[in-house]
Order: sequence, then C-alpha cells, then structure tokens
Amino acid sequence: MEKETESKNGSISMKKSVHWSPELVTESTSQQSPTSFNLIQTVVTVRNALGRWGRRVGEATRKAESLAGNTWQHLKTSPSFSEAAMGRIAQGTKVLAEGGYEKIFVHTFETVPDEQLQNSYACYLSTSAGPVMGVLYISTVKVAYSSDSPISYKSDNKTEWSYYKVIIPLHELKAVNPSSNNINPAEKYIQVITVDNHEFWFMGFLNYEGAVESMKEALETGKSLQSVA
Repeated sequence: MEKETESKNGSISMKKSVHWSPELVTESTSQQSPTSFNLIQTVVTVRNALGRWGRRVGEATRKAESLAGNTWQHLKTSPSFSEAAMGRIAQGTKVLAEGGYEKIFVHTFETVPDEQLQNSYACYLSTSAGPVMGVLYISTVKVAYSSDSPISYKSDNKTEWSYYKVIIPLHELKAVNPSSNNINPAEKYIQVITVDNHEFWFMGFLNYEGAVESMKEALETGKSLQSVA
C-alpha cells in the first residue's frame, strides 16, 4: 500500500511501502543445540543418581536405627543388663570357636539327611521362670530353640542343670503371629502355635524383622508339607 506524504518544503513525495509475503512469514521454533541437550541429560542422570543414593542412605539409616533399637531391647529383656551383654559376647565366642551357627545347630539337635539350617536368630524364650536367652534356629525341617547356657531346675529336692530346648517340626506349625506391647511398642514378640495348640512366645530379637519373615516362610513350608501328607 502506498501513502502520500508532504515534506517540510511543501512538496509531495511518495513513500515506499513494504509488502510481506505470506510464504516468508513462518512461526519461529526454538531448536536445542546438542550441547544443551547433553547438559539436560547430565542433569537428569545426576538427579536420578542422587535420588537412588538418597533412598539407599534412608534405608541404611532405618536399618541402623532398627538394629540399635533391637539390640537395646534385647539387652533390656534380660533381668540383668550386664549379664545379657556378657552372654552375647560369650555366644559370639562360641560361634567362632565351633565354626558357625550351622555346626552348633548340628551338635545341639538331631538332624536328618539333607536337612539344612536356613537362619538363626538371637532372642529370648518366655518361660514361667522368666525370659531365657538363646538362639532360634530355622531349618528346612524344623524350628528349634536352645538356651545359651544351662538352666537350673529342681528334681527330687536336687538342683539339676540342663539346656532349655524347643523342637517343632515344620509340619506341626499352625500359626506364627508377630505382635508388640500396646504400652511399649518397642517390645516385640513372635507367638508360635503348634497344631496341638501349644504356644511359644519369643521376644527380644536382635533381628526381629528378619525373624518374622523367616518364621512366616517356615509356616508356609509347613502348610505345604501338611497338604502333601
């Protein structure tokens, strides 16, 4: 489009107009350079790595807190804190001397061919005389418990000493019930019920979560054996 304009000296001049071609008018789009794209990839990779690291640190922290809490509860469960601490040291020395929990298990309990120890957990067994410190063993055949040291008992007005033992074949397991004290949730228990309705209460675990998981697996194995029988 053209428009006439009047100059300062009164003469008429023609001003050139500008015409835009529709073919030349296009929407501008931003293009990322390879350098900026690589930078974004690097930032995302670092962010994801930090996220995974943070989760691992969080999990490790929770496990450490759980271990510390379980250890404290384990020592508190005993009537004597110092005796419990010394008992754990003595048990650790015994494990090293005899070559591990598996060898102690074989020496302590009768086993059948191909029977294998799956896990072992330091804990207490609740008895009428109070909590007894020992180790809970879970094998491919049975759940067994033995006290760390001999327990005294009266027989014909004489004091006898014997290890406190519990042996439950897996096919005789009826229920495994984790629970905790309503007043003090840090006090955690595992109730074990046999098919003939005998109850055993284990407490003060150094690794409570692991023990619960292993006992539930043992229960499932026992149910499988019952169904086959």
